[in-house]
Amino acid sequence: MIQIQHLPSPSPPPPPQPSPSPSPFHYHCAMLIRVNSLDGLNEVAEYLISLFDKDFKVVLLEGELGAGKTTLVKALCQLLGVMEPVSSPTFSLVQEYESPSRGIIYHMDFYRLENSQDLDRIGFDEYLDTGNVCLIEWPGVGKSYYTMPHILVGIESGNDNIRNFRITTNDTMDT
Repeated sequence: MIQIQHLPSPSPPPPPQPSPSPSPFHYHCAMLIRVNSLDGLNEVAEYLISLFDKDFKVVLLEGELGAGKTTLVKALCQLLGVMEPVSSPTFSLVQEYESPSRGIIYHMDFYRLENSQDLDRIGFDEYLDTGNVCLIEWPGVGKSYYTMPHILVGIESGNDNIRNFRITTNDTMDT
């Protein structure tokens, strides 16, 4: 069983002080999906896939260890027809999967990275520039890179295997 709740769009943060970092995004769609079984993950994954068709190809996955980030990626890849095994790229940093409907899907895990220079070394901006789906676990170190439309998925685990997925789309930047 799943429960879906549309949340009010968060207010944009106050205007930033002049700095070289990008301006905040407008937050348009906010929703909370609560699932109490692995079967419910498919509905979360289907919703995210529907956003890919609206040019949201970068998905930022946040949550504590064991919250279900990689499990959600597995559900997404299964629905997209990926045939190879899906696993966390904690040590390799990036895994590539082939989807018959979406082409190459990049799955990234930045848990071990400490700063944006680490992202420069792996050519992170080149992955983002491909226009392919990028699923990014532990995305915090790359905040300055997310200048394109993207989806933020915050995952919280609760009692009895309940998972809350807070999904927010971010599509345009303030000028």
